[in-house]
Amino acid sequence: MRKKQRFIAAASLVAVLGLVAAACGDDDDSAEPGTTAQGATTTAAAQCVDPPADPVTVGLLFDVTGRGDFSFNDSAAAGADKAKCDFGVKVTESTPSGDADRPERIKLISEQNQLVIPVGFLWEKDTATAAAAYPDVNYGIVDGTVEGDNVAMLKFAENEGSYLVGVAAAIMSKSGNIGFVGGVENDLIKKFEAGYVAGAKSVKADIKVQIKYITQPPDFSGFNDATKGKEIAKAMYDGGADVVYHAAGGSGTGVFQAAKEAGSPGEVWAIGVDSDQYLSASDDLKPYILTSMLKRVDVAVYDTIKAEVEDAFKGGEQIFDLKVDGVGYATSGDFLSDEAIAAMEKAKSEIVAGTVTVPTAP
Repeated sequence: MRKKQRFIAAASLVAVLGLVAAACGDDDDSAEPGTTAQGATTTAAAQCVDPPADPVTVGLLFDVTGRGDFSFNDSAAAGADKAKCDFGVKVTESTPSGDADRPERIKLISEQNQLVIPVGFLWEKDTATAAAAYPDVNYGIVDGTVEGDNVAMLKFAENEGSYLVGVAAAIMSKSGNIGFVGGVENDLIKKFEAGYVAGAKSVKADIKVQIKYITQPPDFSGFNDATKGKEIAKAMYDGGADVVYHAAGGSGTGVFQAAKEAGSPGEVWAIGVDSDQYLSASDDLKPYILTSMLKRVDVAVYDTIKAEVEDAFKGGEQIFDLKVDGVGYATSGDFLSDEAIAAMEKAKSEIVAGTVTVPTAP
């Protein structure tokens, strides 16, 4: 029965990730021809538009993990790939090696493109500088706050999507003990924590939630430390948790590994984040990934490029929430029970209707 109950949030992400990454002509820093951000089957090139003689030019600035992280950056890449196919835009990609080369990379990208999309809040300072220096260039920064008429701030209701997977965690937990692993303890990741805890407690008011962050600002290595992620998750499983949700970027692989070592499939679970991480996980880890909270960076990137193509770009804050499928959850693996899915859909309806307000801070 559950295989028939598939919802738009997960299906639409798979559709986006199935679009061509190279059929419309990648630049040197792009993925290999014939692949997508998640390695999904590509769409035939004939389904893409012919590039116009004078295409809109887009610069996509990843964070340090770049294309191929099976998470945040890959979701952004998928949105750009779809726009490339649909509109014939020319996309140039760039990935910094660290903070030191961000200023030069955004400068070069700004000089070459009409629209620049920096992925992640660590681009805030350099985006502000570039937006002031290049007023004729438009910017769409993901998760960043940068004021300016030529800057769109692409933000998400991560708390709403996390509420849904919190509901699932509480229903699927047999121990009444669950966990949350955050990459870096800042206001953004606290939104994930707040929603997750609220969702779980809406099901079981007395549920125990273990919470631990890998690093504190200004140390952002917590987003790319699978060893530490595994260590923290292991302690949670050892402490009785049977479901652990991570909002920790590349460190999440360690959480999945800890779940595998903690028990048999169906006894313990991990929950992924940003993209459908079941699709990118190794076969030995797939049975432990209950669901993933989808943060639709692909939708935000695609919509921003579409606005540029249609000469309808607008600066200011833009929120991608449940109402616009800006966040959601995945059903790959078919592990969620009918009860969990029904409860998540009910919660989604209540949030969209405004009868449930999800907190943004713990």
